[in-house]
Amino acid sequence: MTQSVSVDDVRAAAEALRPVLVRTPLLHSRHLSELVGGPVYLKCENVQRTGSYKIRGAFTRISRLTEEERARGVVAASAGNHAQGVALAASLLGCKATIFMPQGAPLPKVEATRAYGADIVFGGETVDACLSSARAHADERGAVFIHPFDHPDIVAGQGTLGLELLEECPDAKTVVAAVGGGGLASGLGVALKGSGWDGTLLGVQAKRAAAFPASLAAGRPVSVAISPTMADGIAVGRPGDLTYELVSHFVDSVVTVSEESLSRAMLLSLERAKQVVEPAGAASIAAILEHTYAMRPPIVAVLSGGNIDPVLLAKVVRHGLVTAGRYLVVRVRLTDRPGALVRLLSELAEVGVNVLDVTHERVAARLHLEDAEVVLHLETRGPEHTQEVLSRLRRQAYTVKFS
Repeated sequence: MTQSVSVDDVRAAAEALRPVLVRTPLLHSRHLSELVGGPVYLKCENVQRTGSYKIRGAFTRISRLTEEERARGVVAASAGNHAQGVALAASLLGCKATIFMPQGAPLPKVEATRAYGADIVFGGETVDACLSSARAHADERGAVFIHPFDHPDIVAGQGTLGLELLEECPDAKTVVAAVGGGGLASGLGVALKGSGWDGTLLGVQAKRAAAFPASLAAGRPVSVAISPTMADGIAVGRPGDLTYELVSHFVDSVVTVSEESLSRAMLLSLERAKQVVEPAGAASIAAILEHTYAMRPPIVAVLSGGNIDPVLLAKVVRHGLVTAGRYLVVRVRLTDRPGALVRLLSELAEVGVNVLDVTHERVAARLHLEDAEVVLHLETRGPEHTQEVLSRLRRQAYTVKFS
């Protein structure tokens, strides 16, 4: 393979980034360590400037432009992390940035990108539409288009994370990171393997957006249909040409994870590690949960981003609780008479369940005149406790249906 990015390129990027980056913590995870039978560490790029590792590649790319190129401005397309990375990097380097974002992009991400000094243009319904609009705008204005992953400078910048890992955890046997277009995985591969590290580099994609396994099987980048996934930050339909080459050379394996594993991983990050992580950022933990057999400790899992809309966070946390068997929504039929609801809630209190919400319905076509129905949102202590709750209700002759 003819390498278009070398470890020396990564080291040069690290020098340029030294005054720009936050040195993010490497935290030990006791829970995951017990699960895999050896040390597991979390590299918390969710607390990096702009909330993700993307500032590394964006700053490297823009800093290597000529003065004349920077004077013409830069253009990018993104729904979130790349947008914020480019916006901040351009601001630090005295360069105008125009970011094309999709209609309906989460307001916190739009406002954060604007706060870093970028001009926002809503360029279509999807990121792909925004990419087309951004390229056309760059060509028309003579600005420089900043690709989110498929450029040597982007790869070199993202690779600086690998150099940090070598310093912080030199005995790591496995490094796990999310893969979208492949910029981060490529950079980690160049930095780690190019420095002589002989461990396993594992990439992770959402099952609903897994272009790399299909591409690696085909021996070339191929496009795949993307289904809706909570991990929108890594939902890329086709690897880049450069990143495909580097991933195929340096990354030992690319696995996929389910939506359920992603939500469980986010919940674990919040409860056990006290880290707010977006679904794509939690993909590395999801891989540990779902592919424990593929891991050799010590393991470093990269938490690649923490930019999540609070509304989505609430939904995903609930999804994670459901997946973990700790959140239950049921419909309970009872006789519509005074005290019936109190008796039902008393039964639940007896088994120590937390009632989060109650909706009491008396009039509906499916109900008999003497019946009522209650929709209950319940928090339990886990699958065994959930079964205890359901058994208690059924023993008391309640009709229980799941919502």
